[in-house]
Amino acid sequence: MVNISNPIVLQRADPFIYKEKGNYIFTGSHPKYDRIILRISDTINGLYDAKEHVIWEKHDKGGQSHLIWAPEIHKIKGKWYIYYAAAPNEKIEDDTFNHRMYVLENNSDDPLSDNWVDKGQIDTGWDSFALDATIFCLNDTLYYVWAQQDFEIPGHSNIYISKMKNPWTLEGEITMLTYPEYDWEKQGFLVNEGPAVLIKENYIYLTYSASATGIEYCVGLLYADITSDLLDSSSWSKVSQPIFKSSNVNAQYGPGHNSFTVSEDDNQDIIVYHARNYQTIEGDPLYDPNRHARAQVIEWDNIGMPILGEPVPDERWTPNSPRILEDDSDD
Repeated sequence: MVNISNPIVLQRADPFIYKEKGNYIFTGSHPKYDRIILRISDTINGLYDAKEHVIWEKHDKGGQSHLIWAPEIHKIKGKWYIYYAAAPNEKIEDDTFNHRMYVLENNSDDPLSDNWVDKGQIDTGWDSFALDATIFCLNDTLYYVWAQQDFEIPGHSNIYISKMKNPWTLEGEITMLTYPEYDWEKQGFLVNEGPAVLIKENYIYLTYSASATGIEYCVGLLYADITSDLLDSSSWSKVSQPIFKSSNVNAQYGPGHNSFTVSEDDNQDIIVYHARNYQTIEGDPLYDPNRHARAQVIEWDNIGMPILGEPVPDERWTPNSPRILEDDSDD
């Protein structure tokens, strides 16, 4: 079994790993929410000390000037794409978040090259708070999954899916897959966000995060047969309890906003997520930087359902104060 030392990266929430040619390419939300970073290592444990590269920084004004959240990096038909959410730095009347989703493209084989091009905002067809996009390809069809607010549904965000015409354009029907309905999805805020996709054998598994970003944060699960119509909401089953949540035993709190990768030998599925190792947070949890990136092996039961167990305890040093660590990055 792979031996992972946690945390795998300090102070990087919303962690995402893309594995290509034996390398783990890591990104996540920087605690200053002002840039997009990449790290590359040939091992998961090596990401901890890997050089961090700043490949994009927020604009001075406009829709991409504030609160840069949850970047993901993907490779589609030989080109790199980074999906992320951003907001304008201008104050809005009700002082709520005002994010929209954007995408960058790079046609170089090296994602660290200075070839990133802004492909603009992803248009979902209606204008409201939107974030946390991910993509996946199944049966030669590219799908986009994201979180967005519908003003007719109580809450802050629901999870939606659509086919894509190309990596920056949606096409056809948009389907809502899940909204906050259970008590564990409504703690602090009514939230379904941070979708992540894992395709294994005959099923597609879609995890998402729920509730506020403190100790309430947890992971839920949808799943569907890979032969079904993924744009038909009835194709998806929703698990009524969280599959991953805070652990007092291991001192891990608010695990969530996960992604998936595999072990170095490609034989074990791994969940990558963030969590804090303390409960008490001073002020807004959003601005406490100590949501560290973590990873652990997924087990599977005899009917093919993922078993995550509890978030494992830390093995590495972590900061004990809400101070943002010194940058170690290429600017």
